[in-house]
Amino acid sequence: MKKEPASPESIRLWKEMGDKYRTYLKLEKRLSENTVISYMRDIRQFAIFILRRVDCPPTEVTREMIEEYMSHLYESGAEKTSQARSLSGVRSFFNYMVLESQMEESPAEFVPTPKAGRQLPDVLTVDEIDRIMATIDCSTPKGLRDSAMLEVLYSCGVRVSELLSLRMSDLFFGEGYIRVIGKGDKQRIVPVSAVAREKIYRWLDVRKTMLKANINEECLFLNNRGKPLTRVMVFTIIRQAAARAGINKSISPHTFRHSFATHLLNGGASIRQVQEMLGHESIITTEIYTHLDREHLRETIEKHLPL
Repeated sequence: MKKEPASPESIRLWKEMGDKYRTYLKLEKRLSENTVISYMRDIRQFAIFILRRVDCPPTEVTREMIEEYMSHLYESGAEKTSQARSLSGVRSFFNYMVLESQMEESPAEFVPTPKAGRQLPDVLTVDEIDRIMATIDCSTPKGLRDSAMLEVLYSCGVRVSELLSLRMSDLFFGEGYIRVIGKGDKQRIVPVSAVAREKIYRWLDVRKTMLKANINEECLFLNNRGKPLTRVMVFTIIRQAAARAGINKSISPHTFRHSFATHLLNGGASIRQVQEMLGHESIITTEIYTHLDREHLRETIEKHLPL
């Protein structure tokens, strides 16, 4: 691309289309705030790359420009997973442009996606899960809360965002399940174990003492000021518990979800059952949570895929 300064008009058009795209992601796609931020970051970085090289509004972007951007990411040392994610964000933006009749076809449609081997997160054994749980002091309100949270993360396989969004009204212990609000505000029903129910009951007993006029009474898990927890707090709680248990693996809330899925599959659950528990739209997504024999897994997926 020939280097020339971007005009104020091109910059305005990128901003205007970006604002409309953000609204589309929030209201039409109903994506979470974190996901919207990620998508907007990808398209902003792409727009900056384009505008620094050519005076070009979004409607005039070509496949060659996108391929040059991908080459730039590669040469700058970005991991292939990051390259693929960036391209996915750019594709989403131009698919929106086509949807809005701003372009006849997406210039990103046939840009090849960088291939990368899947790097699975560490998985915890059942013994390691037990060791982590055993480090929590359940004689304190914080300990009762942490024990209940980790049990829900593991035995229900929820995402950390789903854990933090749990409300009192999502507990249906009489029927033996909880209601989980997943990505895109999609609801699913997840069975809750007797152990998890007991731990939540114990937490609820002390949670009552934290109720004050200024707290969110509907939020299930609260900090010591009666406010909803943050993702950072949950990460910290887990890493501190793992350190106390002497476990040196890289552990996050997602590790519990991954371990949950792996233990279910190894225990004989079908991949379709695990897919439903995790809230995956596609059974293909569930494949990354398994450590089964690859050939057996491939046959299982093909069996369930529509012809």
